[in-house]
Amino acid sequence: MPGFLSLVACCRYDDRMSGILILGTGLAGYTLAREFRKLDATTPVHLLTANSGCYYSKPSLSNALAQNKDAAQLVLNTGEQMAAQLRAQVTTHVRATSIDTASHTVCTSKEIYRYEKLVLAIGADPIRIDIGGDGAADIVSVNNLDDYARFRERLANSRRVAILGGGLIGCEFANDLRAVGIDVAVVDPGPTPLARFLPAPCGRFFQKALEGAGVHFHLGTTVQSITRQTRGLRLTLTSGISLEADLVLSAVGLRPNTRLASESGIQIARGIAANRFLATSSPDVYTLGDCAEIEGLHLPFVMPIMQAARALAGTLSGTPTAVHYPAMPVVVKTPACPTVLCPPPPGVDGVWSEEDAGDGIRALFHDSSGNVRGFALTGNATQAKQSLLKEMPALLN
Repeated sequence: MPGFLSLVACCRYDDRMSGILILGTGLAGYTLAREFRKLDATTPVHLLTANSGCYYSKPSLSNALAQNKDAAQLVLNTGEQMAAQLRAQVTTHVRATSIDTASHTVCTSKEIYRYEKLVLAIGADPIRIDIGGDGAADIVSVNNLDDYARFRERLANSRRVAILGGGLIGCEFANDLRAVGIDVAVVDPGPTPLARFLPAPCGRFFQKALEGAGVHFHLGTTVQSITRQTRGLRLTLTSGISLEADLVLSAVGLRPNTRLASESGIQIARGIAANRFLATSSPDVYTLGDCAEIEGLHLPFVMPIMQAARALAGTLSGTPTAVHYPAMPVVVKTPACPTVLCPPPPGVDGVWSEEDAGDGIRALFHDSSGNVRGFALTGNATQAKQSLLKEMPALLN
């Protein structure tokens, strides 16, 4: 691999064969290790991470404020505790810089490690959008525990927060911030919040409910520039409106972390490409989690990650196991408007139909043959989640 020999010169070489080497200690990496240990108690497992290795629930980041939890209180186990539980080695604060798939080695900022099987569970990074003005550098994003700690610190002196992005994370943070009395404005180019997932009637219902909780939406527009003021920041929108904020939170989405794989000659698509066995294009290299695209599906949610971890654990323990994705609804953490999403599979043609469910909207997605392939529920309509779920075909058999 180009550049690999020069990296070898500056890294200490670990000649011990790490049976299973996992890059990443997020939900994907730790869940895989846990599932693997249920099947194999002896094969060495080594996890490498660029952070502290603490185990926490990442979905909790967007509703921890209302629960009055700081970053330390979100930690469920330290890296040392996880190592003991998993009977594994957890090496923290090291970053993988290259992979030599031919020699089965990974070079990090400190050392070179060998592997029998390598798993890339390296997550995704916040998307950065091009915004003018000297205040653009002050934008924050929350993608991990350290980000949340910095966000909490900045929030201590903030009463007005502008959120860029009206998707799942943006709306969850908006609801959470309002719950602790922060003024919130959400800016999104879509016609309604959650426009990627909700048909328009559901989106309007959702918007009205969050507006009732005090969230201000600026839709059909984007931020042109952010400038620093004597106190706070001024956002100029492409619609011509100006907003004042003490803090700007970006929640425009995540981009799978594919650079390491790409530079190592591993095939990528939107994410690191893998088949149903979670195997990449390189022998003995697997992937799962936010960085992975499995059979053309990129599903950065908890339930798909759990399914993938169980399947991959079977494969790594000697029983090749294809991942199975049942219909997997997403519960949006917005108490101001209970919402459940079960989007139709990508590429399926069809239409939405909606009906009033009293204090809520029930929407069904029918494909061209008339089969129900997805649903969206808001308000009281969320009570139909379990009955509708029984009608949904598997996403990936």
